[in-house]
Amino acid sequence: MSWSGRRTRVKICCISSAAEARMAIDAGADALGFVAARQSGPGFVDDAAIRAIAGEVPPPLATFLLSAHLTGAAMAEHARHCGINTVQVVDHVDPSELAVVAVAAPLVRRVQVIHVEGPQVLDLIPRYEAYVHAFLLDSGKSGGTMTELGGTGRTHDWDVSRAFVARSSRPVFLAGGLTPANVGEAIRTVRPFGVDLCSGVRTGGHLDPAKLSAFMDAVSAA
Repeated sequence: MSWSGRRTRVKICCISSAAEARMAIDAGADALGFVAARQSGPGFVDDAAIRAIAGEVPPPLATFLLSAHLTGAAMAEHARHCGINTVQVVDHVDPSELAVVAVAAPLVRRVQVIHVEGPQVLDLIPRYEAYVHAFLLDSGKSGGTMTELGGTGRTHDWDVSRAFVARSSRPVFLAGGLTPANVGEAIRTVRPFGVDLCSGVRTGGHLDPAKLSAFMDAVSAA
């Protein structure tokens, strides 16, 4: 199935309260992201808060749990505990672990984050696409002593992301340094299924209604 030519979906990440969730939903967001405790990045919220907020999100919106767990059993249990419908795997894992999630939590969608460090990430498409429902391209570094699992506020090479979208049989979300000022160019360049951001619509760590409105307008215009 081709994913081009469709309305660009919007995922607002780092949701930390019911008020932020309502603001994002009222602005027209298609999905909300919740950052559980992990190795790097902003916006942590505890599991009890995620469960309480996600439980009030109306269908058909998606609720993403950003999980740093590396085993399928732990991912599935974490997703069930938080009451979300999508797990976003923020580090590169063995695909067999995603197969475990599919069996242990069959109603939970699986999204694999790919940290765009160079054109070599294109080789990860055949590694993962049979095991996931979507990819999410972000700016970061997987593994090593300087691991960055998203939330960097930096853009990456959108030419690589465009090639990734063209080759992937799965829908692809674009993240990394997106703002109201650059999201139009990002959409026109990469042609993603959806876009995802955290800091680009925040002021002082809090969701900013003016920035959020400007971002949604820019997406619609693109």
